[in-house]
Amino acid sequence: MDTAVKDKPESSSSRQPPKFVIGIRIIDQIKSELYDPGSLKLKVGMTVMVNTSQGLKMGVVASNKVLNFRKDIQENRVLRIANDNDYHAENRLKQVEEKAKSLCLAKISELELPMNLSRVVHQPHMNKTIFFFTAEGRVDFRQLIRDLAANLRHRIEMKQVGVRDEARVIGGYGVCGETLCCSTWLPDFTPVTIKMAKNQGMALNPSKISGVCGRLMCCLQYEHDNYKGLIKNLPKINSHINTPEGPGRVLKVEILEQRVVVLLEDENVMTYSLDELPKNQDSKNSQKP
Repeated sequence: MDTAVKDKPESSSSRQPPKFVIGIRIIDQIKSELYDPGSLKLKVGMTVMVNTSQGLKMGVVASNKVLNFRKDIQENRVLRIANDNDYHAENRLKQVEEKAKSLCLAKISELELPMNLSRVVHQPHMNKTIFFFTAEGRVDFRQLIRDLAANLRHRIEMKQVGVRDEARVIGGYGVCGETLCCSTWLPDFTPVTIKMAKNQGMALNPSKISGVCGRLMCCLQYEHDNYKGLIKNLPKINSHINTPEGPGRVLKVEILEQRVVVLLEDENVMTYSLDELPKNQDSKNSQKP
C-alpha cells in the first residue's frame, strides 16, 4: 500500500525570491522599503500590515510593483491589507506611546536633566519602549530609566540622536516654503560645509544658511558641483586683472551670470562678462573651488 508523503513547508532559505516587489513606507518612518506583495492586489496609498525586524508594523504602499533585482528580501512580505482590528491596535499603540512620552517629559523636568525628548516608540512584541532624545553632551539618565521602568512596566531604552535626526522626525518647513527635504525624500545626511555657501556667493549669515535644525542647510550641497565649475575661471575678489579699458581691481563676481565688476584706475566701475576679459590673466588670481 502506497503511503502519501506530505510536502514539508518551504523554508525561507529555499523560497524563491519574488518576481515583483512593491515599496512600503512604515508609519512614522521616512524611507520606503521593498516588500513582496505576494498575491495581494495593492495600489499606492493603501494601508497594509508587514512583518519587520521590530515586529508587525502598519505601512502605506508608496510605489507600484516593479521587477525584483534583489535576492535578499524573501522575508520582507506584505501580510495583509489593514483591517479594523489593525487600526484599533495602532490607536492603542499610539496611546501607550503618548502616555510614555508625557511621563518621560514630567520626569525630565522633575530631575532637571539637560535633554530634549524627541519621540517615543513602543515595541509590543519585545515589551520595550525606546525614548529618542537630543542633548549637548552626555546625560546621566539612570534615575530616569528606573522611574520610567517602575511606572510603565516595560523595558526602557534611551537613544541619543542628533539635531538633524530630530528635525527629520518632527518635520516642518524650510525658508523656501517647502516641507523639509530630510522629512520627505532625502534618504541620507551628507556633510555640508561653510565652503559650499562661500562658493555660491551667499552671505555667511547663520540665519540665512541654517535650517530649522540649526545646522547648515542640506540644500547647499545640491548645486555645489555646478558652482564649483562656474567659479573656477572667475577671478578672486580684490585681485588685480587686466580689462579692455586697462588694469583694475575686482569688486564683485556674479557667478551665475559669469560677470565681473571691476574698479578701474580712473575710479570708474565697469562690468565685464568673462568672455570680454583677456585670456592671459595671472592664474594666481583665479578662484579655487
